[in-house]
Amino acid sequence: MAEDKSKLIIDYLKLHNLVTVNELVNYTKLSPATIRRELVRLDNEGVVYRVHGGVTLNRFVPAQPTTSEKQQRNMAEKMAIAAAATQLIHPNDSIVLDAGTTTYQIAQNLINLPVRVITPDLRIGLLLADYQQIEVSVTGGCVDWSSQSCIGPHSISMLSSIHPTYTFLSCNAFKLDTGITAPTYEKAYIKSTLLHQSSRRVLVADSSKYGKTQLFEVGALKELDVIITDKNLDPEAAEGIRRLGVELILC
Repeated sequence: MAEDKSKLIIDYLKLHNLVTVNELVNYTKLSPATIRRELVRLDNEGVVYRVHGGVTLNRFVPAQPTTSEKQQRNMAEKMAIAAAATQLIHPNDSIVLDAGTTTYQIAQNLINLPVRVITPDLRIGLLLADYQQIEVSVTGGCVDWSSQSCIGPHSISMLSSIHPTYTFLSCNAFKLDTGITAPTYEKAYIKSTLLHQSSRRVLVADSSKYGKTQLFEVGALKELDVIITDKNLDPEAAEGIRRLGVELILC
C-alpha cells in the first residue's frame, strides 16, 4: 500500500513542476496527514524536495546504488584498477580523487606516500586524514546521500580553482558515443569540472560500467588521457577507445 501511495504522488509530480499538499489530496484522494507522511518519507529518501509552498520531484528518480551496495560489486577488478592507477602517482604529486569505491581503493594505496589529495568524498577524506604525510582537502558543500560526497556550488568553486597533477575520475556509465554520463545533474557537474581542471585525466571504472548511458552528460571519452579498466572490456570497445588517442590500461 505504501508503494501504491508513493507511485500516485510521484506520477503526479512528474507532470507538474511544483504542487501543494491540497493538490495531491485532490488527485490521490488520500488524507492530508497521509500525504504529509509520504512526503516526509520521500524527502528523506531523496526522491522529492519539500520547499516553501509545495513540493517538487527531485528531477527524476534515477537508480542510484549506495556506496555500501557498490562496495560489494566487482571488488577484485576495482582493486586491480586501483593498483594500476597508484603506479602513476609519484611523491609530492597533487591529485584529485573523485567520489567512488574504486577511488577509495586508490586512497588506501596512498597511505605511505607523501602527496596532496583533494576530494569531494567524505570517506576518502576521513581515511587519509589519519596520515601526517598526506595533505588532504575535502571540497565542502552539500552531502549527496547515495555517495557520501560533496556536491553543489561550494564544491564546484573549490574544484574550479585548482590544477592538480592527476585527476582520477570515477563513473557509473561510459560509452564511446555518449562518453561519461551520470545519474543526476549535480554529480555530472562535479565530474565535468574535474575533467577540465587537471593536467592528466584518468578514468578508473570496471568494465561493467561500459556500454551504459545515464541521463546527464559529463564529457567525451576523447577528453581523457587514460582509461584504466579490467580485461573483460569488450575488444571492439577497447579498439574504439585506442582510436580516440586515449591510453587504455587493462588490468
